[in-house]
Amino acid sequence: MADTMQTSSDTLATLMQDMGRRARTASKALARTTPEARTAGLNAMAEAMASARQKLLTANTKDMQYGEEKGLSGAMLDRLMLDDTRVKAIADAVRDVAALPDPIGREITRWSVPSGLDIARVRTPLGVIGIIYEARPNVTADAAALCLRSGNAVILRAGSESLNSAKVIAEALRAGLASAGLPEDAIQLVQTKDRAAVGHMLTGLNATIDVIVPRGGISLLKRVQDEARIPVIGHLEGMCHIYVDAKADPQKAVDITVNSKMRRTGICGAAETLLIDSAIAGTLLPAIAAALTDAGCSLRGDNRARSLVPNMDGATDNDWHTEYLDAIISVRVVDGIDAALGHIETYGTGHTEAIITEDTAIAARFFSDVDAGIVIHNASTQYADGGEFGMGAEIGIATGRIHARGPVGAQQLTIFKYVVRGTGQTRP
Repeated sequence: MADTMQTSSDTLATLMQDMGRRARTASKALARTTPEARTAGLNAMAEAMASARQKLLTANTKDMQYGEEKGLSGAMLDRLMLDDTRVKAIADAVRDVAALPDPIGREITRWSVPSGLDIARVRTPLGVIGIIYEARPNVTADAAALCLRSGNAVILRAGSESLNSAKVIAEALRAGLASAGLPEDAIQLVQTKDRAAVGHMLTGLNATIDVIVPRGGISLLKRVQDEARIPVIGHLEGMCHIYVDAKADPQKAVDITVNSKMRRTGICGAAETLLIDSAIAGTLLPAIAAALTDAGCSLRGDNRARSLVPNMDGATDNDWHTEYLDAIISVRVVDGIDAALGHIETYGTGHTEAIITEDTAIAARFFSDVDAGIVIHNASTQYADGGEFGMGAEIGIATGRIHARGPVGAQQLTIFKYVVRGTGQTRP
């Protein structure tokens, strides 16, 4: 891969355009490969990842130092950090993707029409995917693996905080491709921290990138929304809510809320707001608050919540909008499901919403009325993850309404064509 930090004679624009051309060529070559060949490539990528363990850990140490100097939050540093367990998990995730059914060429549906034509809708690759992400090194491998599984070439642009780690991961993945006889340029990583590279990708690089997938904070998402000239599979903030209904099982409410918030506070599926029905708040909110506090969580509540848990900090309107990605949760007492649904509609981002209740009718209404990519009944919001959905991995959680929604795995990175078979028909 060309390194923009070392090639002073070329402009960034020229280098980016060249990446686009090479990605397009690689995508055409991938489209002609068999599912077996792509599986072999993925397994080779996983082996190369495992072999690069020590080199990757050394590179990640540099990224962690840079992140600390830059003043990243504890949650962001947790996203950035790699150790032996996480490196193994990255390689295992690539193996998991290799084990997934290959979507390319599969019939989505098939039917015949009165003219006698036989019509099938068949999955095909999107082509070239541009993925822009921040301080999560594992996204480099997850995204590349899912793109290969779905027959797509990918251009990856990592955040400056994770660039050293991303370079080692991309180098290993490309080596795996080469050893399996697949085009290395099916996986390319932008080698510069220059933010102008993002702008070039958002133009589509002379129609060589077919779709952009952003994964990061609100500033990145806003820039993509403002500047993209090609389709976007969007991923907004994870303003995830838990609604504890009047008929919630008390122990489930405590366990699920604490896990949703505290298992990993820095992921987009972490709960940020707790809504609790006023009918049971008097007895149940103190128990939930105590469990959260014992786990190290700070609480910010409305006046009704604070009247029940006096040591809770006061919540401002800004708290209902805030994705903390930290050990903080906002708390509001609501009068029934209508009030809960109204709060979620006002402040939710369409990511993941959960209800805790033993009333199946109330759960069904929650499922039907909440507008989100993922809705959950009686389980932690931390299950909002492509791996937990059986997808092997994910590029992100799409919160839009076009093409893909929820976890974006290999199948969501395909489009389709109509295959029409006739027996000599001509249209009158």
